[in-house]
Amino acid sequence: MKIIILGAGQVGGTLAENLVGENNDITLVDNNRARVKYLQDKFDLQTVIGHGAHPSTLKRAGAEDADMLIAVTNSDECNMAACHIAYSLFGTPTKIARIRSEAYLEQRDKLFINTEVKNSDTKLRGGFVIDELIAPEQLVTAYIERLVQYPGALQVLEFAKGKLSLVAIKAYYGGPLVGNALATLREHMPNIDTRVAAIFRKGKAIMPRGTTIIEADDEVFFVADTRHVRAVMSEMQKLDNSYRNIMIAGGGNIGYGLAKRLQKKHSVKLIEHSLERAESLSERLENCTVFNGDASDQELLQEEHIDQTDVFIAVTNDDEANIMSALLAKRMGAKKVMVLIQREAYVDIVQEANIDIAISPQQTTISALLTHIRQGDICNVYSLRRGAAEAIEAIAHGSSSTSKVVGKQISDIKLPPGTTIGAIVRNDEVIMGHDKTVIEEGDHVILFLVNKKFIGDVEKLFQPSAFFF
Repeated sequence: MKIIILGAGQVGGTLAENLVGENNDITLVDNNRARVKYLQDKFDLQTVIGHGAHPSTLKRAGAEDADMLIAVTNSDECNMAACHIAYSLFGTPTKIARIRSEAYLEQRDKLFINTEVKNSDTKLRGGFVIDELIAPEQLVTAYIERLVQYPGALQVLEFAKGKLSLVAIKAYYGGPLVGNALATLREHMPNIDTRVAAIFRKGKAIMPRGTTIIEADDEVFFVADTRHVRAVMSEMQKLDNSYRNIMIAGGGNIGYGLAKRLQKKHSVKLIEHSLERAESLSERLENCTVFNGDASDQELLQEEHIDQTDVFIAVTNDDEANIMSALLAKRMGAKKVMVLIQREAYVDIVQEANIDIAISPQQTTISALLTHIRQGDICNVYSLRRGAAEAIEAIAHGSSSTSKVVGKQISDIKLPPGTTIGAIVRNDEVIMGHDKTVIEEGDHVILFLVNKKFIGDVEKLFQPSAFFF
């Protein structure tokens, strides 16, 4: 595909890195000449210096024959205008915009309209023509909420509208499965079907087989019916108690959204540095205690019984403040700490420190973007281990004569190296992916890739062809 990416920041740069390796024709647009030059030299892609929403810039970037425009600049207004101009002047088929402002998102039904609706109703007026909206703060909030729902999980991802989950956990000494082969999983849980999709040991991927022995400190990714996730987790590690007392540092969009979601079932305290913002949050959050102060204030944490806190979640806009407050909270007795990290360079560092989970909004955003970019009938794409691997949900279409997967046993499907089929969702039924499982038309197939260079091959597998026999 010919894709134009507006914005060469962390999201735009990482997205370009993902897509360049998949034989796409990428053009990157930004005002920052030095940043554009750096990415051009690093990834060998086309670049344009200029304002992303200017018609002349879009023309130079090739909007007239582009398949897709992805607007991820730091300005919501620029992203909105660029998509609309690309549609109005150049007829760009697919337009995706990152929108951060709650004010815009709350009015999305009135402000935004996609190309298909616009073209089908010529009398329709007004609204920015944008096919897909990506709202990073909302994505991160939902992601953290899932981590709170499953204490002890490193990552929780949902497929097939929540019917199936992929969960990453660390295997600890004393866990029932540590020291045993994967084949014994069925013996431990005779009434629950699950599948280990991948294992990362000391940072390296291990293809799971029945004879694979799980070792302490392995990072284990398993798929299961969402209703059985807790039971499977208990087999891998000593199950953490449900979180009750939660402290949130930072009352921005993420902090507020998280407190709003969690306050119904948890005891939530929120610390906000700005007095004006703290007063506003106090009025809007009915069952949450809001404090005006510094989350790194040792006296404040002590007064608010940080030692009785089940999980401390730092989500301010300052990476250093998040890291320091979380380390302090952990030292003072918080059982678990989660930290929002904007800079990718910090993620590995904090995970080596005494921090339980580092959350990257960039990776969450990129996963959402890739879902809309992948070819074939791809429903969901998630980046795993900070982009080292991917989980994909693809829908099988066609028949045994037009599809490379429909009507075939998994063992007979020519999967790319390092790729496994973890599970299938058929209507409301969750089926684990075993060798003799046959793929049917309409199945949602969950695949796990430890080598992203084969993503294009997976996409082709799920593209039915009238000439395939």
